[in-house]
Amino acid sequence: MTDKFDLIDAVSIEIDTYDVEYNDEIHIFMENRNRPPEPIHTWLIILKAWQSMSRYVLPTLLEEGLGESDFRVLEVLLHKGPMPVNTIGPKVDLNPGSVSVAVDRLYKKGFVSRVESSSDRRVRTVSLTEQGREMLVPLFRRHAALIKRAFQDVSSDELKQLEGVLKKIGKRAESLAEKTRSL
Repeated sequence: MTDKFDLIDAVSIEIDTYDVEYNDEIHIFMENRNRPPEPIHTWLIILKAWQSMSRYVLPTLLEEGLGESDFRVLEVLLHKGPMPVNTIGPKVDLNPGSVSVAVDRLYKKGFVSRVESSSDRRVRTVSLTEQGREMLVPLFRRHAALIKRAFQDVSSDELKQLEGVLKKIGKRAESLAEKTRSL
C-alpha cells in the first residue's frame, strides 16, 4: 500500500518564496529563470493572487457589515433562489456549522428568512428577504465592478485560458482528494 505522502518528491522542490511577489513591474512568472516553472511556485502565485483580490474586495463587504461567508451565502441565494440550509454549504464551501451561524447572523439582520418544511421538520428553507435583496443587489454590482476592474488588463482569450487551466487543476485535485479519502 502506498503511503499518501510518497506521492511527493520533496527533494526536487526548489523554491524561493521571495520570487513570488507583486510590484509595479509585474513580470511573467519565473521569466528570468533557466528552469521550467514548478507547480508549487504556481500554487503560491495563485494563493497570493487570491489574497490580493480578497484584500481588494473585502472592504466593500465589511462596509455593509458582512463577512465573506455571509456574502457567499447571500450570493448563492440571489443567483440560485431559496434552498434548504443543508444544500448551501457545498455550494459556498462552508461546513454545516458555519452555514448555520452565517444564516443565523443574516436572519437577525433581516436579510434572510427561514421556513421549516411542513413535511420534514429537519429541513429549513432559506430565502432572501426583500430587505436582503435591496441591500445585496447594489452590493453585488459593486463587487462585480471591482472584480472587473482588477481583471481589466486581462484579455478575453487570457480569461478563457485561465478558466480552462484552473478547471483542469480543480478537477484533478478533486479526483486525487477522492482517491486519498478512500485509502
